Amino acid sequence: MSFIIIGLIFTGVFFFIVGTIGLIRLPDTYSRIHAPTKCDTLGLGLIISGMILYNGLSIHSVKMLLILIFLWITGPAAASVISKAAIENEVPFSEGSFCYYQNDELKKEVVKDGQ
Repeated sequence: MSFIIIGLIFTGVFFFIVGTIGLIRLPDTYSRIHAPTKCDTLGLGLIISGMILYNGLSIHSVKMLLILIFLWITGPAAASVISKAAIENEVPFSEGSFCYYQNDELKKEVVKDGQ
């Protein structure tokens, strides 16, 4: 049982590290939002699952489960709000990203339709 707990916690820490590296290394705001949101949500789920298994069935486990559910709801919602604010403030995509070229093609179509 302790190997499962240690495995869950270390796997969760691994996902936190990957999310942090993604936050530092990725080129634009939208990619930087995506990497930590996905990795941190999964990493937190694994770490709290390991802590719940360690504590057994107790009031602390119920509290940790409620925290986990709350963070699973608010984490992606916060990322969505941040990305929407970036879009409204016209934060540019990095050159070379799929959205950069897609945005360029949409601008060309708007110019064609407007003339």
